[in-house]
Amino acid sequence: MAETRIIGIVGKPNAGKTTLAVALASEYVRKHRRVMAIKQAGYPAEVDRPGSDSYRLFHEGKAERVVLAGPQLRAVFERREDDSDPIALARQYRDGGGIVLVEGFTAAPIPKIEVFRRAASDSPLFNPRQPNAAEWVAIVTDDEKFDAPCTVLRFRDTMWLQLLANLAWEKARVL
Repeated sequence: MAETRIIGIVGKPNAGKTTLAVALASEYVRKHRRVMAIKQAGYPAEVDRPGSDSYRLFHEGKAERVVLAGPQLRAVFERREDDSDPIALARQYRDGGGIVLVEGFTAAPIPKIEVFRRAASDSPLFNPRQPNAAEWVAIVTDDEKFDAPCTVLRFRDTMWLQLLANLAWEKARVL
């Protein structure tokens, strides 16, 4: 079976985490690699329409799990008491091979790419004195003066996305 890799994309609010995750996913798909994404939300997910059959089965019927299967799309709604970690989620839902891009879950013990934009914050999440500093694979930034002991790429760099995609693939944790 092909290996599944996992890597985190972290950053402060409005830094561009989702934009980077979308760009990386597109780059991997362009390279014919399989991609799964996990997005940490600080709010209850509402992805079903109130009054729909699946909504009623889940909310009124209290079903543990509802699979909504439509043409070219499937959604799973499930009740969980725990707030699963991204590694457990990847193992549960990734059906072999490719890469799992995890947005958020900053404290998870996985390799990380940080998006640091000066418009979003004066400083990155990365701190070389924090216990998990070695988890940072790269920081992508618009700050021309920023430096770190990990790879630093700037949005103005030629081919920064391709370089980052290759680096992330090499440094991602293999599950």
